[in-house]
This record gives sequence, structure tokens and C-alpha cells, in this order.
Amino acid sequence: MTSRWLCGFLGVLCHVTLADSVADTRSAPAADEQQLPRAMHSKMSEKPHVTVGRAEADIVGADNRALQAAVDYIASLGGGMVEIGEGEFVMRDSLHLRSHVTVRGKRPGTVLRKAAGADSRLELDGDYGEEQITLALPEGFDVGCGVAIWDDNAEGFHVTVARITGRNGRTVSLDRPLGSDYMVRDNARAATVFPVISAQNTEDAAIEGLTVEGSRDQNAVLGGCRGAAIYLYRAFGTVIRGCIARHFNGDGISFQASNDVLVENCISEQNAGLGLHPGSGSQRAVIRGCIARENGEDGLYLCWRVRHGLFENNRLENNGRHGISIGHKDSDNLLRENTVRENARDGVYFRAENLGMAPHRNRIEKNIVENNGRENTVAGIRVRGEVLGLVFIDNTIRDTRPAGLRKQKTGILIEKEVREITLKDNRIDCETELVDQRSRQ
Repeated sequence: MTSRWLCGFLGVLCHVTLADSVADTRSAPAADEQQLPRAMHSKMSEKPHVTVGRAEADIVGADNRALQAAVDYIASLGGGMVEIGEGEFVMRDSLHLRSHVTVRGKRPGTVLRKAAGADSRLELDGDYGEEQITLALPEGFDVGCGVAIWDDNAEGFHVTVARITGRNGRTVSLDRPLGSDYMVRDNARAATVFPVISAQNTEDAAIEGLTVEGSRDQNAVLGGCRGAAIYLYRAFGTVIRGCIARHFNGDGISFQASNDVLVENCISEQNAGLGLHPGSGSQRAVIRGCIARENGEDGLYLCWRVRHGLFENNRLENNGRHGISIGHKDSDNLLRENTVRENARDGVYFRAENLGMAPHRNRIEKNIVENNGRENTVAGIRVRGEVLGLVFIDNTIRDTRPAGLRKQKTGILIEKEVREITLKDNRIDCETELVDQRSRQ
């Protein structure tokens, strides 16, 4: 018995060894072709790809539905590329970005144009958590449209932005619950306004080479906490590259609660609100090589808790308020080699905050701050609040306009509450180089 078992075992062993020897003579797959468990998936050289356009594309259409179909299809395959051809696409709802999907257009010829908006007061109160609203004037509130709801007490994140999923007379259903109470007595309203491009609760999405036309004069205002021509909320690692955001009745590019966002070589112009608006705790933002011009408010507005960001080689010019504004807990950022010029108010403005909420340890380096101020006299750089650890180094601050037209009278204005600031190697050519109100106490 033992001898027979041993012979059988040796026979099996010889067979396995021979099979392995034969297998070794075959050509083995290259290292990058090896199949691996899902947790260690090998990199693929070809990924899902689809084209969408007004003609001669995989998906043919001329509005947001065609674009969304392409994005959702690629997302269903785990991610990849959507290429949009040239032409104008009418947007009656946002293009909702998805994780791991890149959307690429042909700037400036790929234009996503916001449709004219409908506007109505609410006929009945909109209650928190309710998933429908009743409108006084329902015309234009069609199924599939994006919609915003607010009242006089709702601002910022208390505005609800949703999609209309059904309609019965003057009542429309929504794809998400109302985020606040909207009372008729407080002028509750709804309008078909929304971000033209939106990413929420995503990671690793990207847009490139798209032009967004916001149709500003045909739409109600939508604030930058809940919307913009291009808007992100909890959209981590998003890339916005080579895009144009213009004529939106709100901000141009806004991202909130979104870490590791890159905005590169973009233009935000002629929007009613802010040009570039990182905020709500967005960490490690990079805004590079962008232009924000002729916007109604600030060119670059660091909102609340923007930290460890890099803002470089941008042009902030001819905006309706400040060129750059920095405030509530916006700490440990580097702003370098930007050009800040011809803005209505101060070039670089540090908002007044107490010690716990002030924008500490920001570094302003190698910027050009020139010719700011229109109707009133301003400072090139104005520092307010109980701020610590600011560094201003190697900046050029000047007013080159004819003497009678100069409004940037002061190079650097430091108000009396400021705690700690370092000034080094700045070149100032203004009527007054430095006003330090701390020395007057």
C-alpha cells in the first residue's frame, strides 16, 4: 500500500513538473499585460472614450441631455474620456460631472450656453424636506430643468438647487428635498437657474477646453455658495483646465468644500459676482495662469478656511471690487507672481477678523499691484484684523497713471489691529509708500 501510494505521488509530481516545463517554453505576457486581482488592477492603455456633438459623433445632440448621456455612459464603465465637438449646446440643466470622467471640448468653439430662465413666486410655502414646490407661474418650469429655490431669509448654502422630475399643473416634483423653509410671507421664489457645469460628491473629475456662456441678462442671480458658471461641491481632485466662464449672473468659477482642486489657464470674465471663488474649507487649491477680469465683485476671493493653497501667475484686473480678497481662517497660502491691476477698490485686501478667525501666515511674493482704484482712493495692499505671520516680499506696488487720475494713493496700509507682519524688498511707487496705523497708538 505504501509503495503504491508513493509511486502514485511521484507520478503526479513528475506530471506537474513536466507541465510546468512545457508552460515555461511559451511566450509569457509582458509585465503590464498581467491580469491581476481587482485590488491591484493593471493599467490599461485604452480606456472608455465617446464623442458627442451636433453632428458626426457617437452621440448626436445640441443640449445638456446629449452631453449628460455621454458623461453617464463613460461613468458607467468606470471612467474615461468624453470629447465634445464644436458648436453651441443649450443648457436647461447642469452638465453633472462624474468621478473619473474627463470632459474635453475645443476651446473656444465648444460653447455651453445657459438657457433663458423662468422665474416665479411660490404659491405655497416650501417646507424643509419637502420634495415639491407649487408655483404661481409654472410656465418654463419643465420636467428635466434645473431649478433654484430661496426666500428673503435664505442665502448661501440655504438655497436649494435641484432638478424637476415631474409636473402636475402648478406643482413640480424635485430630485432632492428642500434644504430650508421657504415662506410665502418672505417672498419665496423659484427660478430655472443652476450651475452650467456642476460636480458634487465626486473625485478625479476633469473638464478641459469648454466655454460657458451664462446668459446673465436672461437669468436670476445664483450665489456662489450654491452655484456659478462652473461649480464644485465636495468634488475632490477636480481639474479645470483651459476653460472660459463668462456672463453668468453669479460667480464665474466657485468650488466649495473641495480639496486638491486645480484651476489652470482659465478665464473668468464679465460675471455678476466673483471671478474665482475657492471656499468652505477647500484645502490645497492651486489656481494658476488664470485671468479674472471685469467681474462685478472680486477677481479672486478666498472665502472661509481656504488653506495651504497656491495662487500664482494669475491676472486679476478691472473687477468691480477688490483684485484679491482674503479673510476668515484663510491661512498658510502662497500668492506669488500675480498681476493685480485696475480693480475698483484695493488691490489686495485682508478682511477684518479677530485673532481666532484671522487669515494667518499668508505669503505675498513677487506680485505686481498697480493702478487700482476708480472713484475713491485705495491702497495697493490693505491689511485689517488681528492677523499674525503675514509676509510681503519682493512685490511691486505702483500707480503709473497721470497724476490727476491716480487713486492708488497708498502702497501698503496696515490697520491698527494687525499683530505681526513682515515687509521685505518691496518696491513701492505711490503717493505714500506705507501707512502703519499701529505706530499711532
